[in-house]
Amino acid sequence: MPKMTFVERNGTPREVDAPLGLSVLEIAHRNKIDIEGACEGSLACSTCHVIVDPDWYDLLKEASEDEEDMLDLAFGLTQTSRLGCQIIMTEELDGLTVRLPAATRNMMNG
Repeated sequence: MPKMTFVERNGTPREVDAPLGLSVLEIAHRNKIDIEGACEGSLACSTCHVIVDPDWYDLLKEASEDEEDMLDLAFGLTQTSRLGCQIIMTEELDGLTVRLPAATRNMMNG
């Protein structure tokens, strides 16, 4: 089973099983990782914002225009920011490491 690591807000790394075909958001929820995902993966919020380890960033499919638009709303955006709902696990991503940002901004509860 592929694995991935979430680096929690306090800096603690948590390695979890990462079933192929699931999104980083779904994997986080299965493992009770603190990622909100308010819109449930419909690209209507930025609450599943994760910061991808630079070593892994170039292996990801390019972000869609819709994802880019939502990322523009994310708090603490970085060069390797992506939305967890848009990163789908593949064999190639076995070992993927993402960091949770210090905070998120939920526009849906505004």
